[in-house]
Amino acid sequence: MPKFVYAYTGGAVATTPEEQQQTMEAWMGWFGTLGSSVLEVGNPFAAGCTVASDGSVSDGGSAGLTGFSIVEAQDLSAAAAMAKGCPVLAQGGGVEVYEAHPIPS
Repeated sequence: MPKFVYAYTGGAVATTPEEQQQTMEAWMGWFGTLGSSVLEVGNPFAAGCTVASDGSVSDGGSAGLTGFSIVEAQDLSAAAAMAKGCPVLAQGGGVEVYEAHPIPS
């Protein structure tokens, strides 16, 4: 079955222990609805940088990504439908969905 990367953008950062607990519960609840389709829950991103083709480095990632997950689905449409319940959407963020092409060994 094809694999897909969910690349998260935006969303609010939980600042209090209570908000952090609620956020974690929302994410774990959503992952629970996806069941065995979730191959890797992934991680939120911290500080980043961008390396340009000339080798220069600037602070921050130019894409504005805030985290990732890896799932499997029948096709891109199914993967996109599964992403519609993502908690980051309720926080004003977004989910970019990309199919990961397998590389022959």
